[in-house]
Amino acid sequence: MPTKVTARYVLGHHNGRHVLLEDACVVYSGQTIDYVGDHYAGQVDEEHHLGDAVLMPGLIDLDALTDIDHLILDSWAGPEQAKGHQWSEDYFRHCRANVFTPEERQDIREYALIQLILHGITTYMPIASEVHSEWAEPFEELVGMAETSRRLGLRGYLGPAYRSGVNVVLDNGERSVMFDDGRGREGLADALRFLDHVVELDDPLVNGVLLPCRIETLDIQLLKETAAVSAERDVLVRLHSLQGLVERELILDWHGATPLELLEQVGMLNERLLIPHATYTDRNPAVYGEDRGDLARLAASGASIIHCPLTSMRYGSALDSFNAYKAAGINISLGTDSFPPDLIRGIDSGVQLAKILAGTNDAGDVAGYFDAATVGGAHALRRPDLGRLEPGAQADLVAFSLGDIRDGVHEDPFRTLLLNGTARQAVLSVVAGRTIMAEGRIDGVDLGYWRAKGQELFDKMRRAYTFRDIRNRPADELFPPVYARLER
Repeated sequence: MPTKVTARYVLGHHNGRHVLLEDACVVYSGQTIDYVGDHYAGQVDEEHHLGDAVLMPGLIDLDALTDIDHLILDSWAGPEQAKGHQWSEDYFRHCRANVFTPEERQDIREYALIQLILHGITTYMPIASEVHSEWAEPFEELVGMAETSRRLGLRGYLGPAYRSGVNVVLDNGERSVMFDDGRGREGLADALRFLDHVVELDDPLVNGVLLPCRIETLDIQLLKETAAVSAERDVLVRLHSLQGLVERELILDWHGATPLELLEQVGMLNERLLIPHATYTDRNPAVYGEDRGDLARLAASGASIIHCPLTSMRYGSALDSFNAYKAAGINISLGTDSFPPDLIRGIDSGVQLAKILAGTNDAGDVAGYFDAATVGGAHALRRPDLGRLEPGAQADLVAFSLGDIRDGVHEDPFRTLLLNGTARQAVLSVVAGRTIMAEGRIDGVDLGYWRAKGQELFDKMRRAYTFRDIRNRPADELFPPVYARLER
């Protein structure tokens, strides 16, 4: 029998676009939505009344943190201080080691996936830092993560991250990348093995993708092989690129091409490619400050970008601009990339930055950003059954409460949620018809335990930076407190 969920506001989908319904419901049976509207006359087995809430498609996070957050540590430093957050040349050559045991890595993954659920994410593609791993992500780690994801009920697009190089600080103090091409080949082999594992699982909630690391950490042959596998197996590739000046300068120096040109040369710039950030196109003031064709090239390729506005802002950059990329015809999806995995705060950051960049308040495209978090992500995944509430779509839905006095007044529910709220107001999350969170609770999950475990793992990660730093500075020097702490 069907399940019916009612709310004051429902973001339905009609004639190819989102539409707002008031005092409406969503009815689903099994994994599929049966009905969206203001009245349902049929019989239901279960009914949930959410009251003053926004019921909308489950949020899609395509650069979802599945790690212990490091932005809280490294988003404050100047250039010299920041060198201590990278591997030193000596560490690369002689001291590489895993900070965490395999069991601790699985704990980290579970902690992070719980955070995604609590913030209204229903579909995710993971991102984790390799800085505290001996190299990248082994096959076994992703197998374990897939099992945790299945148990919790999330929809994941997974694969082990791999690379042939690492960003380092050389002995002379300069930033560069040092390579071990053999490790890149091993990583790709693990990625292919995981794709086969996903086929064997035959679980619609576990989908295999290729997740190479940053473009400057892949040698040219590994880039070409990744593109070839993507074409042969028709699988998506997510590759961090177009995200910084150091990356751009290194690629130009090594290959005589911009990162975007290199993607095209190796056969990767197509509809299977997802590019996190994509902030350093020729429009960026630090590049040319004017459009010289990058946006048209991206749009023509069919590639999607993964815009991470909150993380970009915290590291001092911005997409220039959301409206320009959208007008060019580029598909824009969203990611969080750091803690908190809060796409509501992310959308708010993006909307306000867009106003600043354009110098006009009407540049804040609220609908465009919510589209990016839903149908934009679905388009990037080539999943027209995701990101929308309409009959026949997957029963992936999330609700955010607007019933607290601190939420303020209601004018438009999405402006109220955006300006006054956060994703912590998620009160219901359903994936493929299964309720995975209700009223902030996840069945079988002790949130108090995971809060303490997360802090324990973070403290261990923070201490380990000392061993990678070129000067072996203690953590308290690498990450000084906001205020000096009084010694007692």
